[in-house]
Amino acid sequence: MTRKIIHIDCDCFYAAVETRDDPSLRGRPVAVGGDPRGRGVIAACNYEARAYGVHSAMASAHALRLCPELVMLRPDFDKYRRLSREIHAVFQRYTDRIEPLSLDEAYLDVTETDQLGNSATRIADAIRTEVRRELNLTVSAGVAPNKFLAKVASDWRKPDGRFVIPPERVDEFVRDLPVECIQGVGRVTADKLRQKGVRTCGDLQALPRVDLAQGFGVFGERLYHFARGDDDRPVKSERRRKSVSVEKTYSDDLTRPEDWRRELPELLDKLRERLERLDSQYLIQALIAKVRYRDFALSTCESSGSRMDEDAYAALFDTLWNRREIPARLLGIGVRLRDTSLPLQPDLFPEEQERALARQRRRDL
Repeated sequence: MTRKIIHIDCDCFYAAVETRDDPSLRGRPVAVGGDPRGRGVIAACNYEARAYGVHSAMASAHALRLCPELVMLRPDFDKYRRLSREIHAVFQRYTDRIEPLSLDEAYLDVTETDQLGNSATRIADAIRTEVRRELNLTVSAGVAPNKFLAKVASDWRKPDGRFVIPPERVDEFVRDLPVECIQGVGRVTADKLRQKGVRTCGDLQALPRVDLAQGFGVFGERLYHFARGDDDRPVKSERRRKSVSVEKTYSDDLTRPEDWRRELPELLDKLRERLERLDSQYLIQALIAKVRYRDFALSTCESSGSRMDEDAYAALFDTLWNRREIPARLLGIGVRLRDTSLPLQPDLFPEEQERALARQRRRDL
């Protein structure tokens, strides 16, 4: 059976909620984020702000330089979570197969619903109408046979739009789709593909599968399938975590490796607190550390193991310091998890897979 997947994405969610609640903000550039006098960053902004080049993850101080008229607001996550639950209540009128990605984004599988004649397009339109009428917010929707294409489609006519990719149009649609639309293709991967003459998924289809595996490791398999519009991932109503992490941005740069190590006790306490909230079916299988340097470059490293102690993370911090002896504005630590409630899938070629994973991690760093 061909799946019917809807991807719903709220338009500028945090900023839209604040503008809705304060009509005086309408038509003005608005951003929600941290204090521009410190190390605050933008969490979300509206389209008026984006016209000035402001975007999420940008330093708040830089955003104000780009747009001096920018209205900067502190986030109210309790309010956003409450509204997210109300939006999900609308989803549940049509299906219980819902996979939340964040407070403002979710996949819905309506393949087997009997609502609205089993029309995914009509269900997407109904959800958009009901959210607007009941909550005075707009959402964009993408309708497609799989999750990858549904997410691409929801961006196609933002804001407050709906786009449908029917099964018979998949081949035609993906042929001209820029490779940057593939989830996981960032600037580095896109540049590497352009060096091979690849700019669209049609170009990517011409690359042999073995070349993609050799050039991009395990990610090459995803590139191969997504370039053809293939994605067999199910919508998972109960999401299981793959990792847990904590981080902290500092008002003053940490200039020495011993300064980094001195922050470990506080970070470890926060990480252990988060892990205690998980159920007992998770096992730690790797430790992760990351740093955002003074120049905003981000680097991560990890090591296998399940013992969370200061010495293990200190070794990871030393690796990151030796990689670039530059002061840090942000430090983070975390763990990679294995869910013991899920069956283990044996690797057909474990040694080759491990080498591919190692290559991919080096590229990511």
